[in-house]
Amino acid sequence: MQLFERHLEENLFNLHWELKSGSYRHQPYQSFLIFDPKLRKIHKAEVRDRIVHHAVFRILYPLFDPTFVFDSYSCRVGKGTHRAVKRLENYVRTVSENYRKPCYFLKCDIRKFFASVDHSELKELVARRITDANTLKLIYQIIDSFQVNIGKGLPIGNLTSQIFANIYLDGFDKFVKHELKIKHYVRYTDDFILVHKNKKYLEELIPQIETFLTQKIQLNLHPKKVILNKLTRGIDFLGYVVLPYRQVLRTKTKNRMFRKLEEKFTQFKQDQIDRKKLRQTINSYLGVLKHCRSQNLKGQIKKI
Repeated sequence: MQLFERHLEENLFNLHWELKSGSYRHQPYQSFLIFDPKLRKIHKAEVRDRIVHHAVFRILYPLFDPTFVFDSYSCRVGKGTHRAVKRLENYVRTVSENYRKPCYFLKCDIRKFFASVDHSELKELVARRITDANTLKLIYQIIDSFQVNIGKGLPIGNLTSQIFANIYLDGFDKFVKHELKIKHYVRYTDDFILVHKNKKYLEELIPQIETFLTQKIQLNLHPKKVILNKLTRGIDFLGYVVLPYRQVLRTKTKNRMFRKLEEKFTQFKQDQIDRKKLRQTINSYLGVLKHCRSQNLKGQIKKI
């Protein structure tokens, strides 16, 4: 243990010296595939680089987060998926006047968002608040450490990618809130929803949104994921479906949950995991179900 601690301390001192002297260089990423729920390619940085990412995040977050709009919910303290869905639920209740009036939603997804982030544009946005030359040099090195195409792309999995995503889309959030003057708007990373009582009004916003994304920050809407519909059809958002008077678990999420539970029960029966690990899995899914109407699902879990 002492040998490990000495080795760790030595590596940290070496990293500190590299950062202070300007000799630090970001190392290549390791890539692997996960299903979450769709197939994604994750790029994992080395431990030393992840330490630097955390340090940079701690510099960027307090500078940028207070400037973000309230209804940006991804990777922010006091936000998250459940509060985003709750906010959406409150918005549809307000617009529909407690489900008594027509209510429509426009749900959009940005096509290949992380792969499409332009490095030059992101650097310019960061430089508006970071003026120290050495700090900017380090941040630029992290941005340039990964690319899908020349000068484009952020790695899915980096802590810094989350704050970079919010910085990159902050201008779009403010365009929607301040120029389009949309009161009822929620965004989580590259998924966003606008709610209004007039379907035609939302339809007319689509080309304005597309123009801003394309011309200002070089992004495009996913053509198959622009959905304009009435509330009664349900709003599929972050694993839940928001409907009048209730919120339910998305069918795909439910099926994945039961598939994972069956896998854990099989592992438990084969002594591959202990009872504590099994209980942790059950409790995590019961926690998900707390945020929607789920008595039948809870009963099914207990029966299993």
